[in-house]
Amino acid sequence: MVPGAPATTTTMLPASEAAKIYQTNYVRNSRAIGVLWAIFTILFAIVNVVCFIQPYWIGDGVDTPQAGYFGLFHYCIGNGLSRDLTCQGSFTEFSTIPSGAFKAASIFIAMSMALVLTCISCFTLFFFCSTGTVYKICGWMQLAAGTCLILGCMIYPDGWDSDEVKRMCGEQTDKYTLGACSVRWAYILAIMGIMDALILSFLAFVLGNRQDSLMSEELLGDSKRLVLPQALAEGPGVTFLGG
Repeated sequence: MVPGAPATTTTMLPASEAAKIYQTNYVRNSRAIGVLWAIFTILFAIVNVVCFIQPYWIGDGVDTPQAGYFGLFHYCIGNGLSRDLTCQGSFTEFSTIPSGAFKAASIFIAMSMALVLTCISCFTLFFFCSTGTVYKICGWMQLAAGTCLILGCMIYPDGWDSDEVKRMCGEQTDKYTLGACSVRWAYILAIMGIMDALILSFLAFVLGNRQDSLMSEELLGDSKRLVLPQALAEGPGVTFLGG
């Protein structure tokens, strides 16, 4: 201590107050992470819808016989005589989809999209149900959506041997071999969506378990506040376990 300097004393916070401050910060951080999780869930839903609708999963290249592009169910191919493209395929008319693998991939991506949109609608349950339970429900939905995305992305190349794809990409095209064509941005975005779904589901389970532990700590603290004053009021005749 420097001579003449005022004496400084450090006071320690009581254990109850320190625990209350820690719990407040814990809740604040959990809410901030939960808001980010909800925002990225909405973004993941947008990615899912875009991947399902946009017909840019594979497309023509420099050496392809015909110009065009393919999506999950909708595709456009040129006729070699003009720059005009003939477009076909609709999700509501399965007979117009050129490959059984494309049909299966369309169903799985549609299921993934429906699961994510249902997950977003479950956000309203935060006002009525336990927060930890809602997080876990959404986590399972996101995990299922990611699984459907994986299946859709794995099955889709199995349809590259269809006649329509060969007409655009060349005769060297086969299952899981694109020939002169190339993968387009929608397919890449779907693969990125798989990682997004897995990360979001993991984060949802972590947040759900945090909420459960926080709830148990609050219940334990309430029980202590109720039991101790009652025990003190009853006097020294009360015997505590372990004392």
